[in-house]
Amino acid sequence: MAELTGTDIRERVRERYAAAASAVADRTSSGCCGGEAGCGPGGAFSDPDMKLTDKNGDEVFGQALYGEEAAAAPQAAVEASLGCGVPTAVAALEEGETVLDLGAGAGADVFLSARRVGPTGKAIGLDMTDQMLELARAQAREAAIENVEFVKGYIEEIPLPDESVDVVISNCVINLSADKGQVLREAARVLRPGGRFAVSDVIADTDMDAATRSDMEQWTGCVAGALTRGQFEAALADAGLVDLEIRETHRVHEHASSAIVRARKPQPR
Repeated sequence: MAELTGTDIRERVRERYAAAASAVADRTSSGCCGGEAGCGPGGAFSDPDMKLTDKNGDEVFGQALYGEEAAAAPQAAVEASLGCGVPTAVAALEEGETVLDLGAGAGADVFLSARRVGPTGKAIGLDMTDQMLELARAQAREAAIENVEFVKGYIEEIPLPDESVDVVISNCVINLSADKGQVLREAARVLRPGGRFAVSDVIADTDMDAATRSDMEQWTGCVAGALTRGQFEAALADAGLVDLEIRETHRVHEHASSAIVRARKPQPR
């Protein structure tokens, strides 16, 4: 198999997430919602490539992970989630803060963040997929949520000024990038001094085999591109972040786990 290029990976990821957004938009417009017959796994998908469960049938990605938190965000935004956790639950968001969600998709975590930071704060969702952005903006309009903004762009090239946000969150997206070190450097750049990094992401076991690593479906499914714990810690440190913490939460694959990853941008000396 030919080596995957960054462009290959980005385009396959874009295709998968565009399909996810379109599936949810179609079901929303036709009155199909989570839990109804025919709405697919987790209430969102019928495409067999979009697997939200592990080999035992347990839901390890998507809306099921939100639990009671799901009620605090528009339904379609939660249904479109392909994340592996709930980063807002551990980001310790405060009133008045500015939050940036990398790879925000349909905006579930953006809407949850907006509620936590209140009207004096702001939640920004960054995504490269037009269909996800369209779904997110529609949900914001329908729910009359004003302290949110959805921006098109790449997580490797964040279109925001230096030191402009208090918190960076992300939900199972950094592992999809072909240049994770650049993503983390960009996250550090836009964080204000003392700002916090709190993401859910997939952490690969050190013994993940080459076949899994080279499988494009596994890559777009958040597994093949994942860093090991040691690699993630090194990349965070290289980006200049401190107080690193990686805590595994649940298994998502034979060779990988979901984890909460936290760090902080140091204050200048």
